[in-house]
Amino acid sequence: MLSKESKEELMENYIATTISALIVEEGEQFYFLQKGDTIFRLAKEEGEHQVGDVVTGFTYVDKAEHVRFTTVEQKATQETFGWGIVTDVRKDLGVFLDTGLPGKDIVVSLDDLPLDKETWPKKGDQLYVKLVVDKKGRIWGHLAWHEDFWQLANVAYDNMNNQNLRAIVYRNKESGTFVYLPDNNMLGFIHPNERFSVPRIGQEMQVRVIGFRREDRSLNLSAKPRSYEMLDADSQMVLAYLESMGGKMSLNDKSSPDEIKATFGISKGQFKKALGGLMKQGKIKQNPEGTVLVN
Repeated sequence: MLSKESKEELMENYIATTISALIVEEGEQFYFLQKGDTIFRLAKEEGEHQVGDVVTGFTYVDKAEHVRFTTVEQKATQETFGWGIVTDVRKDLGVFLDTGLPGKDIVVSLDDLPLDKETWPKKGDQLYVKLVVDKKGRIWGHLAWHEDFWQLANVAYDNMNNQNLRAIVYRNKESGTFVYLPDNNMLGFIHPNERFSVPRIGQEMQVRVIGFRREDRSLNLSAKPRSYEMLDADSQMVLAYLESMGGKMSLNDKSSPDEIKATFGISKGQFKKALGGLMKQGKIKQNPEGTVLVN
């Protein structure tokens, strides 16, 4: 555990910052570095050093309340945004993110997340955050706003119609869903009429370009299948929906008729027939949690 004095010095000068420190001791698993009166641990698996070396790295406190030092490059800092992967969700606290800190997850507070918890991220989703240190020295993740994504992204092109793209949801409004296109470093917008449901923040989706927004040089997108696909068999619609939802959905042949009707606009009998056909083709599997695509 940290002494009161060490914790005060850490909070005041070093927490969540990049510093240079002197290696003063070597253990079996860690090097021990000193800066001022504070001793940091650096995992030996990060590289070979010797006592007396001066090393530059990022400082933090891990889950066990050890003062740590890492030479792993950190994209998410107090000054810069970086991507993190959701590792856990607590409805009473927020979501936990792996941003690349060894032995430490960062929490995005529920105060920074949507009021509708159904649109909270799930494990495996991706969030774009920077770090914030509170008065108690705790490190939190702060979600990027719309303006931060505009600084990140390039302008889109007006010749991309009908392309299928990978998208990550970063904001939902009544007017629609805003997404980042990581493979293109562009931004896009999904009108409510062009999606089956409100997606999660951080969710990865497959979308299709349906237009170009000249006012801000971003893309209009659709998470629905193409019109000719929607006119095909119900199984084609279910398959397209699964693809748009990242390969899984909570519905299966045990779902209620109302849930099925609300999502697909078809009866439970039609839905079960569509699932049966897709399973025979080896395209999907069902489990107690829902239905998943088979790669």
